Amino acid sequence: MTGRWAVPRYTLPVRSRRRTRWEQQRPTWREARPSLIADALKRSAARPSGNWYVIGASRDIGAGRPFGRTVGGVEVVAWRTASGELRAGPGACPHLGAPLRDSRVVCGSLVCHWHGLSLDGRPFAGWDPFPAHDDGVLAWVRLDELGGEPPLERPVVPTRPRDGTVDAVFTAVGRCEPEDVVANRLDPWHGSWLHPYSFVDLTVVGVPSSDADEEDAFTVDVSFKLAGRLVVPVRAVFTAPEPRTVVMRVVEGEGATSVVETHATPLAPAPDGGPRTAVIEAVVAVSGRRGFAVARATAPALRPLIRWAAGRLWRDDLAYAERRRLLRGTGRFPG
Repeated sequence: MTGRWAVPRYTLPVRSRRRTRWEQQRPTWREARPSLIADALKRSAARPSGNWYVIGASRDIGAGRPFGRTVGGVEVVAWRTASGELRAGPGACPHLGAPLRDSRVVCGSLVCHWHGLSLDGRPFAGWDPFPAHDDGVLAWVRLDELGGEPPLERPVVPTRPRDGTVDAVFTAVGRCEPEDVVANRLDPWHGSWLHPYSFVDLTVVGVPSSDADEEDAFTVDVSFKLAGRLVVPVRAVFTAPEPRTVVMRVVEGEGATSVVETHATPLAPAPDGGPRTAVIEAVVAVSGRRGFAVARATAPALRPLIRWAAGRLWRDDLAYAERRRLLRGTGRFPG
């Protein structure tokens, strides 16, 4: 790494910057053209997902109990076999409809708590499994009837750093649709205005062309705030590899190759019929610094802090996504 992004291996990547009041920032609204965001969103929606949906963090599906999530109105139950393999299928017992998410896993089989019907993950008694995939960080399920696309054998999992990483997964639910979440992530210009507690000096230095036929790429120079005037500058690229996923990858600066994957999974409608979407965000961080080995060793204690930071951002970003959905639903969205 050379030039402005060169960070000596054993020096702190921290910079000091002059304080700037929030209202003194350079406005970004002219650059954040609605048509540019809408076109990128349209292209992302056209990319294949193979009908795969993220249901949660891999570590949330343990050996002793089932995990349940309703995806687009489809009740799903997932569990692990005795050897740790992921299994998934309809969340209602085929006998009398018991909620299998409340049942038990015994020796790798899911045993219904109403009448004892046992499922080992293979078709049985009218129950047919869903294809499932565990990528080591996230658990996915393939729902062909819901997705309606030609199925893919495996989900479109973004490339991640492989060795020496720390990962954490944050989940939140908003009253919006997946496209509203994706649109929020394809608008990097809002970063230092909506999240002044986390980002400063944000400049979008590259946007996708109008005829982009692969992953749209928004390239951003931004500084993460630490405390006071101290910041960590990086260059990051946002891409949309499939309709319900946006990936932010650090390409230059501290933590290069680290990724933040934002996955938007539709849920069951709200009681009033409005849409609901789960934001399932995976942070996979890596660093070549010696001190990062300490972070890996203390990962269980570090993960709640990562989730807290993600939750702080998504408090604002879900308000953005929900507002977008409200305006779309009433015909008032200016984009």
